[in-house]
Amino acid sequence: MSLEEAKEANKDANESNANSGSKQLRIDELAEKYGVNQKKLMLKIDFCVIPPFCLLYFLSFLDRINISNAKLYGLSTSLNLEGNQFNTALTVFFVPYIFFEILSNYCIKLVKPHIWLSVCIFCFGVVTIGMGFTTNFGGLVACRFLLGLFESATFPAIFYILANFYTRNESQRRFSAFFSVVCLAGACGGALAYRIGVDLDGVHGISSWQYIFIIEGTFTAGLAFLLFFTITDFPEQASFLSQNERDFIKEKLAIASGTDSGFEIHNTLKDVINTLKSPIVWIPTFGYFCLIIPSYGYAYFAPTIISQMGYTGMEANRHSIYPWLVAFGYSNFFGYISDRTSKRMPFAVFSSLLAIVGLAITLGCKSNPQARYAGCFLSVTGLYTAMPLLVCWASLNFGGHARKGVGSGAMIGFGNIGGIISTWIFLSKDAPTYKPGLATSIAFTALSVFTMIGFQYYCRYQNNQKKSAAYLEKFDALSDEDKVKAGDLSPHFVYGY
Repeated sequence: MSLEEAKEANKDANESNANSGSKQLRIDELAEKYGVNQKKLMLKIDFCVIPPFCLLYFLSFLDRINISNAKLYGLSTSLNLEGNQFNTALTVFFVPYIFFEILSNYCIKLVKPHIWLSVCIFCFGVVTIGMGFTTNFGGLVACRFLLGLFESATFPAIFYILANFYTRNESQRRFSAFFSVVCLAGACGGALAYRIGVDLDGVHGISSWQYIFIIEGTFTAGLAFLLFFTITDFPEQASFLSQNERDFIKEKLAIASGTDSGFEIHNTLKDVINTLKSPIVWIPTFGYFCLIIPSYGYAYFAPTIISQMGYTGMEANRHSIYPWLVAFGYSNFFGYISDRTSKRMPFAVFSSLLAIVGLAITLGCKSNPQARYAGCFLSVTGLYTAMPLLVCWASLNFGGHARKGVGSGAMIGFGNIGGIISTWIFLSKDAPTYKPGLATSIAFTALSVFTMIGFQYYCRYQNNQKKSAAYLEKFDALSDEDKVKAGDLSPHFVYGY
């Protein structure tokens, strides 16, 4: 960094600290006005909002990746899968997953989130059970397509809703706590598969790979009824909040972000298109796309890679647990530090570099199973920490309901095109080293680093543009409704990085 850049960064930091102090004073006055104890309200929100979403995404991710464990127990053999048919089945999941995420975020403004999401997760569980009874490639593909359709509602919707409860400095530890259940799902999936392989294989004439789908699907569908009563709606609709608490949260977020949420305003197709024209949507989306490729590659093929290190099917599942557990702790720690420092980019970049080191070790140490296993720890830890940091960073740079809903949906939806690529870079013919897959993963993770650095510079550039007289004049000429719809385009909204 040059001397001029250092001075500019220091100036930005000083302005940010001054603005933060002023905003916090106004928020404290607002809390006194509404008679709200901020600490108690924050604990109440954390208790009522975070756990149901953690459970929801735990279930959806568990049912998404359990096919990797089922493969180790004979799914491909039982269904007579040939060539790259297994990879095709993985790919099909992402087709509806990509195209229906923006639509889903639009629908939860029409159908309350607790209804929409619990119904989707129930259907997700039922389809997972159905996968346990498939007898051929066609049935497997049909089930994977339906899984993608029903799960498209979950991930972007959760980030959309969370972004309406927390300010920028409160968010990352909650986003990371939610996202880190992916790591627990990966660990739990391996542990369940291990016990199923030991205790249930062949019982009642059902293979262990079938039991994986049947047991986990039943668990998911059953808990959907609990989620119906526990998933929260938007703050303006949340039943666990009193009216003065709802008003406080809405005004607090308006002060913190510099723009009103615009919950009451009906958004049109034109608003969606205008949001999709914004670089603030597509720069982090590309970075997320780059991270998705190695992340899903690891999630789907880690048990297979570990099995190539000399472990049996059950032992490979058992050894796949531990990297996920380390990633869980690391992700939550970095989420806490990120909130304390109000920084996203440095931690996201560092985590991505850690993943590159891990992937490189796994690729380079072809004859050393222990080193390759150590590389798995670094890979999953880095990747599954960088992703929530980037998604949170981007989500909180979308202002207003329209731009948050469309922006987060577009980011998760189009970013998951990388999931299609990930299913084709780890092919059976490349075992046991999987050189093409690991090399591709390293390249895209490196590209994500450059994208995140570029995103930081774009945010700084836009913040400076908003201070110009021309920008202020253009914004002041808008109608009151259009000013609210502008969201993060408001000159009062400061992009974070």
